[in-house]
Amino acid sequence: MVDQALSDVKVLDLTWYVTGPYCTKLLADYGAEVVKVEWPGKGDPARTMGPFPGDSPHPEKSGLFLHLNTNKQGITLNLKSRFGQRIIKEMVRETDILVESFRPGVMAGLGLDYETLSKINQKLVMTSISNFGQTGPYRDFKATDMVEYALGGPMYATGLPEREPLKVFNNTVQYQAGVCASVATMIALFGSDMRGTGEMVDISIMETQAAGIDRTPTFRIAYQYTGDVNERLPTTQGFASGVFPCKDGYVNINGGSIFFPKLAAMLDMPELLEHPVYSNLVEQAKPEVAEEFLSILLPWLLERTKAEVWEAAQAQKMLSSPIYTTEDLLGDPHYNERGFWVEVDHPQAGTFKYPGAPFKMTETPWQIRRPAPLLGQHNEDVLGGLGYRKEDLVVLRQQGVI
Repeated sequence: MVDQALSDVKVLDLTWYVTGPYCTKLLADYGAEVVKVEWPGKGDPARTMGPFPGDSPHPEKSGLFLHLNTNKQGITLNLKSRFGQRIIKEMVRETDILVESFRPGVMAGLGLDYETLSKINQKLVMTSISNFGQTGPYRDFKATDMVEYALGGPMYATGLPEREPLKVFNNTVQYQAGVCASVATMIALFGSDMRGTGEMVDISIMETQAAGIDRTPTFRIAYQYTGDVNERLPTTQGFASGVFPCKDGYVNINGGSIFFPKLAAMLDMPELLEHPVYSNLVEQAKPEVAEEFLSILLPWLLERTKAEVWEAAQAQKMLSSPIYTTEDLLGDPHYNERGFWVEVDHPQAGTFKYPGAPFKMTETPWQIRRPAPLLGQHNEDVLGGLGYRKEDLVVLRQQGVI
């Protein structure tokens, strides 16, 4: 097997749900040796979250868990037990990165805080992910994806202008924070290699939203310049521009202003170029004119499929795209020719397609080396590497340690 970019990096994964596991998944999929630690008997709570094959819940078949934990080894360990804490400390000796997503203060209460662990391994990088960070007045607050999206700022700009703000779908905030955590972790690892000493990385999920690129930099700067608070934008953004329905779904079109000649050609209506109102850029800026033009645009769109509209727009070199469903994504020839979708065979869940490499590297490729682990699947392999015998594992299991 070809060496990957992170093949020589060892990661101890003490995370659960989405943000932390996605951070460590990115490291694992590019070659890092990641050992995921789960609670004995229960495991990561993500195991209880769907979708499930056949809509039948099963702790080894959660689509969310299976996606977030590819290429990881899995062990079970009771971190509240002294022996469990001892095993973590033994593992830290040979670990480059430890990622945890407990509430602030939990690791210190377990005797596993960065100050303690860095004395065992001075090059250790420890990334701590929490809702609001390790310090500050919100430190101990609980939160949901919606709370973090709202307090982070982007939510105020999401939705229709005449309605209440809306949240983006499902775990988007958690995934974005996971990406940020993986990048921050790698920056710290590079620093550790250069200095010979590690450091702690404090990830606040809320702050990943406030500092993210989801419209927020522009709005923050504009507010400081003008005092204006950003407004939510309509789905149709001006004359013949925005999201519109078609025969089998929705398409995005940018057909106003300087693009109007391309739109007229796409509609096969050259006479529009002589229209005294529609062809006038000043008139196009009027909301009532944009609304009136829909009586021409919508009938044309509703007679055509997403693919037909897109093909017609491309023929005129006009900015446009279909709004894809999941079915569209899985069937798109571009994704498939580039090998983006990958099939992973799991011993319990079966074979399904998963999102592949978020970016490609020519010499150290992204690879799926193993499916997500069964609960405690690698106890013997990992703990055996620390010197524990099979009979030791029997005793540890009887004592509730693993």
